[in-house]
Amino acid sequence: MSRANDGRIPGISLIGLRGSGKTTVGERLARKLDRDFIDLDLLITLSERKSIRSIFDESGESGFRDIEENALAALVEHAHGSIIATGGGAILRESNRDRLRRHGAVVWLSAGIDTIRRRLAARSSEVDDRPPLTPLGTLDELEAILVERAPIYQELADFTMPADDLDAERIASEIVAWWGEGSFRREPKP
Repeated sequence: MSRANDGRIPGISLIGLRGSGKTTVGERLARKLDRDFIDLDLLITLSERKSIRSIFDESGESGFRDIEENALAALVEHAHGSIIATGGGAILRESNRDRLRRHGAVVWLSAGIDTIRRRLAARSSEVDDRPPLTPLGTLDELEAILVERAPIYQELADFTMPADDLDAERIASEIVAWWGEGSFRREPKP
């Protein structure tokens, strides 16, 4: 029997670095499962009426992470059963990891650095709208960020989906197949 996050319909949260395909895959996954789709970063930019880069510039990373934490808390409380695409760093706070587990299944879209660089370079607005997290700059910092976050992604994920060579439709279909097999089984933490 799958865990039904506090008696609610379990949702699915997508985690991974920026450029791993969380939004694109999440939209297709929501359509396939007839669920609501919520992009956490988009929700933040709409509610704050500022770009993520502007929030970082005005409030720093810590200020942004506070806003992100509050937005995720509200989603998990009210958007039961939804498909959530998180920001790449949402997993950095333990409270967010706990919320994602409570929401339901967590799927890591794992893509290599070359794939992510290629995707981000093809969408200059993605690079321009997001603040660099290190002095290296957005494209050059990806490897260091992945080294830091990969163990967290791996520990948190109920399912890891390679996202390098498959298109978004195929990735969503693979997740649906995993979900439909009843593979989501996680015992609640004490």
